[in-house]
Amino acid sequence: MGGRAGLAARVGTVVIVVAVLAWLPQYYGTTDTALFAKALYIAIAAMGLNLLTGYNGQVSIGHGAFFGFGAYTTAILMNDHGWDFLATLPVVAVASFAIGAAVGFPALRVRGLYLALITLGLAALFPDLVTKYVHGTGGTTLVQPPQPTSPSWATGFAPQNDQWRYYLALAIAVVMFVIAWNLVRGRFGRALIAVRDHEAAASTIGIDLARTKVTAFALSALYAGIAGSVGVMITGLATAGRVETFQLSIDFLIAIVIGGTATVAGPAIGACLFVFLEQAAQDAFPRQPLLSPAIFGIGLIVLLFVLPDGVVGGARRAGRRVRQLTRSRHRPQLDPSTTT
Repeated sequence: MGGRAGLAARVGTVVIVVAVLAWLPQYYGTTDTALFAKALYIAIAAMGLNLLTGYNGQVSIGHGAFFGFGAYTTAILMNDHGWDFLATLPVVAVASFAIGAAVGFPALRVRGLYLALITLGLAALFPDLVTKYVHGTGGTTLVQPPQPTSPSWATGFAPQNDQWRYYLALAIAVVMFVIAWNLVRGRFGRALIAVRDHEAAASTIGIDLARTKVTAFALSALYAGIAGSVGVMITGLATAGRVETFQLSIDFLIAIVIGGTATVAGPAIGACLFVFLEQAAQDAFPRQPLLSPAIFGIGLIVLLFVLPDGVVGGARRAGRRVRQLTRSRHRPQLDPSTTT
């Protein structure tokens, strides 16, 4: 019953959080809604990276390239071929999974910083590939697809309403969250953790190391690609600067570290905190653009110093501490006068 009660509590918490997220655009304006939507697509990418880095122990700083691939695939299909946004998602998912599997093969022979350098090379190579093969607006790599419009059955939304795009992003994020939750709770999730903690022991009990590592990389690329598609739906453009691609890769890592690695909810929480802390730093110093990143960095350092295992890890430690204190208070005390 305890397990069922715990599961019911977690499901109830998710339902409440989704209900709050669904309410936000009804209260806040267009600018804040766009900020909430940004947090959603960063959360999707961070969920995938968490499968790779948090659960499987493979470090990647090149997932901005997969994000850009998803963004460009959706943008080109919509802009040049007239596809509907939702129709592009299966194509992005399959293509990102395949490319992620291909890139993941080096993970079979290298690990740690060496793997990080390989993925860094991917982030550096992606903008050059885009420059060579993509010809967008005015001869640049910028592609601006038409933004999705609300269907006829979605009453209450203007055809170009930002709320509709936010709700579409929220629905996709919820689906991706449920998939990640089921993955880590099943046999595949246990295999990821076993390979991360001790490869030799995992191989001894019959886990296929190569398949587990490559699948983790492919799934994380799939999540990043879908996040790129959602991002281009929200922003209305696809672009691939070298700095932007690398920055996105770092943003995804920051999100999972803030929220808590190897946790299901951590990437989503970390993405929200990352986006709003960054925006708060920018709002605090609107006339000093070079100062706001420094303040943001200091804030991250302080946050990680206080919560070294992330927000979710800190919440778990606090919960264990409260339970220990509660049990100690209710523990019966021996009467000294009765002892001999």
